[in-house]
Amino acid sequence: MAGGDWQRDVLRELRQPGAVADQAAAPDDSPTPGTTAADGPQPPDTAAPAATAPTVTPLTPAPQSPMPAPESVPVMDPRLALVKGRPQHGDSMVRRTGHSLRRLASSAARDVAEATRIAEQLQQPVTTGRQIAVTSIRGGAGKSTVSALLSRIFNHYRHDPVLSLEADTALGTLPVRLGAESVRWSCADLARILKPSMQLTDITGYLVPLEDGGWLLPAGQGRVGAQLDIRTYRLVTVALRRYFGVTVIDCESLPGDIARTAVDTAHGRVLVAPATVEGVVGARTVLDWMAGLPRTALPGTVVALTSVSPDMTTDLKAAARHLQETGVPVIGIPYDRHLAAGGPVRTDLLGRSTRQSATLLAAEVLRRAAALR
Repeated sequence: MAGGDWQRDVLRELRQPGAVADQAAAPDDSPTPGTTAADGPQPPDTAAPAATAPTVTPLTPAPQSPMPAPESVPVMDPRLALVKGRPQHGDSMVRRTGHSLRRLASSAARDVAEATRIAEQLQQPVTTGRQIAVTSIRGGAGKSTVSALLSRIFNHYRHDPVLSLEADTALGTLPVRLGAESVRWSCADLARILKPSMQLTDITGYLVPLEDGGWLLPAGQGRVGAQLDIRTYRLVTVALRRYFGVTVIDCESLPGDIARTAVDTAHGRVLVAPATVEGVVGARTVLDWMAGLPRTALPGTVVALTSVSPDMTTDLKAAARHLQETGVPVIGIPYDRHLAAGGPVRTDLLGRSTRQSATLLAAEVLRRAAALR
């Protein structure tokens, strides 16, 4: 990562009028020594008498036209509505019946106490906005799905605004997973107009409202190669931090530049890896790399092991023990029929174990993120 106090530099840019939009604009128009704006170069020994000197009218800069608003683009082709099919519950009817029977036989007081403890962790106040970066060791590990789960859970439990920020330029699926019908303003678009004087109501006018009350800022409009670079990412995340209690950032996979920047600058991190031998090996490699960073990222990190098939035979307890040697907690996200089908994530259709694991993951990463100053 580049040295220096980059956050102070970003805030200085935001305070300069037009610095974001016009930094690379017109060249310097100031007159050189011995010239005036109207007359051009003057010989040094031929100054005109004061009585006959022409009156120079100050040039008033022409008002800049506002940046045109981008067109709204559907997240998914309407013709694909038939492809989605009917969403199904994460647990089968047999499994749901078994859960009901076990719940009747279990200790209700213990279950209520555990649920209350987790809810208190999720609702804890934060001094400044906490940003949680979700990344993975490769594509297809379930990174956007975990980001959507965390977003849904934080929106359900917290009373302050929650933002879901997509920072995956490789055609990320977070807008689909959060049920957005269309996207308009992207991170790069918003970076050009951000000002410190903006209020929350000004900011949300450029975001996608979600059904559960949260907000979404996409990386692009579903095109290959969205214009999101490290400078834009830093500017947007620093500027938006004061508006939202929690921001869930769906990053690209490591070792991408945005993902590395997010890992280094976020308060909390979720490393998503498939619950396979290869996934566990890759996750351990990333954790060892985090431990060697100048400012170690391990204290704010949680590993999410995702099961993408009902027939997986990986010993999750052995995998967790191996990864926990680095001091990082490991939480497994079980296979869920609702999540596996794709499309918008609906918490009411999640399997019981999936909902419990995702809630525990959200509480743990927020607890670690809130503990960091």
